Amino acid sequence: MNRSKAILVSLRLANSFLSTRVCSTSRPLRSQVTMFSHSSLSSLSNQSYSSHLIPTHQKLYFSSTPNSVVELVLANEWSIELEKELDDSHPAWNHETVIFVLKKLDKDPEKASDFFNWVCEKDGFRHSSSLYSIMLRILADKETMKQFWVTLRKMKQEGFYLDEETYFTISGKFKKEKMASDVAALSHFYNRMIQENAMDKVVGSVVDVILGSVWNDNVEKQLGELNVVFSDNVVIRVLKELRSYPSKAASFFRCVGKYPGYEHNTVTYNAIARVLCQHDSIEEFWSVIEEMKGADHDMDIDTYIKISRQFQKNKMMEDAVKLYELMMDGPFKPSVQDCSMLLRSISANDNPNLDLVFRVAKKYESTGHTLSKAIYDGIHRSLTSAGRFNEAEKIVNVMQNAGYEPDNITYSQVVFGLCKARRLEEACEVLDEMEALGCVPDIKTWTILIQGHCAAGEVDKALMCFASMMGKNYDADADLVDVLINGFISQRKIEGAYNLLIEMVNRTRLRPWQATYKNLIEKLLGVMKLEEALELLRMMKKQNYPPYPDPFVQYISKFGTVEDAAGFLKALTVKEYPSSSAYVHLLKSFFHEGRYSEAKDLLFKCPHHIRKHAEVCKLFGSTDSTASAA
Repeated sequence: MNRSKAILVSLRLANSFLSTRVCSTSRPLRSQVTMFSHSSLSSLSNQSYSSHLIPTHQKLYFSSTPNSVVELVLANEWSIELEKELDDSHPAWNHETVIFVLKKLDKDPEKASDFFNWVCEKDGFRHSSSLYSIMLRILADKETMKQFWVTLRKMKQEGFYLDEETYFTISGKFKKEKMASDVAALSHFYNRMIQENAMDKVVGSVVDVILGSVWNDNVEKQLGELNVVFSDNVVIRVLKELRSYPSKAASFFRCVGKYPGYEHNTVTYNAIARVLCQHDSIEEFWSVIEEMKGADHDMDIDTYIKISRQFQKNKMMEDAVKLYELMMDGPFKPSVQDCSMLLRSISANDNPNLDLVFRVAKKYESTGHTLSKAIYDGIHRSLTSAGRFNEAEKIVNVMQNAGYEPDNITYSQVVFGLCKARRLEEACEVLDEMEALGCVPDIKTWTILIQGHCAAGEVDKALMCFASMMGKNYDADADLVDVLINGFISQRKIEGAYNLLIEMVNRTRLRPWQATYKNLIEKLLGVMKLEEALELLRMMKKQNYPPYPDPFVQYISKFGTVEDAAGFLKALTVKEYPSSSAYVHLLKSFFHEGRYSEAKDLLFKCPHHIRKHAEVCKLFGSTDSTASAA
């Protein structure tokens, strides 16, 4: 019996070893990182980066006009009285404030629409395509489709355009909600708008000049000769087209700002900021931000969210934190969710920068907030990920003093950190400590433990932990099974991974992720296990996943027999015959590999309607003529 099969026998006989510990350890963890009960606050305050986190239980409230507007709108039905109160509390409305309010009202489309329509009628208020885009995203819901189409037509009438990003976002949402008629209507509107929009030609001519050569005085001269009347709309459109060329976008922005009669405003500053938030143009980005502040313009909250996520995605954490601090000092403060997401991104780095973590927490606290459980979790996550378990324990003590008890999230982070540090026995011990303290490990905690073992190459022990979990009456989910399958694959135990998946599906009626099936099918074909791969294809079919033919076609056309091809085509569909395209694709692949005789043998086995198919006739006719010529 090979090792993989032995592991599976152990899984089937899990009850025989569930009475033993998942892992053994030579010393209790109670004295280390999971009891969280005896550290003093004075020892925490000795840490230079965390002394400010000692809770004072004081809540400071600062008057925030944008937030007060949101509270006022949410608390009242729309009425003349509410409009008067809004006028009295906030006599002047600008782009940034309206975007902030709309973002806060995005869960209440009716009130967002009432506010938007009202503020757009205010004297002196300047509309923008970005405002309309936000409003349309909010209204893209089955319950508010009437307002959606009214707003979209109004947007077009006022000379604004539906940008590509907004169009695809809304269209995708409609498709997900199976709103086929609205998908078609939106597509028609968008395509017609592009055709009718004279601005497209203007924008195209400007972009062509800018991309035609290196920026110099001659480029500026050519732009002047175009005699374009620059407006916010034109500038924003050009900047969007130049988003892959941040240096040229910055040069254009500077150039157009010097045109007589044109002056940059909040809308265009936010637009250029979105273009420049890249590695190659980060110095220019911060220069524009400083210039923006000097001109009394603010970054709007929608722009902040997009840029912050871009920074986090590109691992530009120092810039993400600096931008967060800047926004927290302004009137349009990010939410606690934004803060928590930023902390999570910092902790996701292999070696989290703890200075950045505490800068974020300190800035959040300095604006009058007390630290929430989510913020404490963010700090604790980075400390455990960095292997700083003593400091993590102290943070938990502070968290407890603030009224938040350790929970599955807290313990799971300790488990993750210990596994990352290859302290696997101690990580197993954490689950015992959790149960002793009345905090029952959930499926996510078990998954982290098992994934930690797999990452350390201890797949056999990971499976033992899995068996222990199953013995405690937990149901495995698709995420956990994917972790185990990937663990087996990482150790090149492809057959063991296959046996485990079959076992789990047959015994527990689990529905693995589609990606798990695809990954394992590719690996099985990579070690010439066609029958096993076909069995997974049949299982996918039973579980209503779409077929995954490509790796089979590639494999069979290179290494398979005609019988293999017939078996694959049968496994591909629940109907009597698969689609004509499946036959054509496979026959073409045989031709591509130069296996003409196998292609002819397969054709002989194909149903009559396939042999008479136009593409098949053309394919074999061209081969016969080629053979004759030869």
